[in-house]
Amino acid sequence: MATTDLSYYDKATIPNAKKYRFGIVVSEWNPEITENLYLGAEQAFLENGALKEHIIRWDVPGSFELIYGCKKMIETQQLDAIIAVGNVIQGETKHFDFVCDGVTQGIKDLNIKYDVPVIFCVLTDNTKQQSLDRSGGTHGNKGVECAIAAIKMAALREF
Repeated sequence: MATTDLSYYDKATIPNAKKYRFGIVVSEWNPEITENLYLGAEQAFLENGALKEHIIRWDVPGSFELIYGCKKMIETQQLDAIIAVGNVIQGETKHFDFVCDGVTQGIKDLNIKYDVPVIFCVLTDNTKQQSLDRSGGTHGNKGVECAIAAIKMAALREF
């Protein structure tokens, strides 16, 4: 259970993002959640110096498709970091387990294969309310946290 505000960060510790280019691949499934995650990420990028024209958004049908979307973005765009934004909510079948595992492993594989960090911003919650709480609700916005991670990882690429 999240016990902290996912949107909190110390701006003084974040590199200026003006020179970086970011991609955000957004799942269309559960759009009331994924859109809020996207908006949180975009706002955090902008607040930390990123230029609006340096933020590229692509939409994909669901969370499982995030892997391919991120792969194509890596291969066709010149980016410093990518965020994969999705949401999977536990249902009555094992589908949840297979999708969550596949997306997690797929994004891990992209991070191993390519020299562009892919940040995991896929909420995998038991209930819709938990996802709402983490996408701009009582626990803040995981999209903000992931944008900050993307900025830090873009800066790490320079070493």
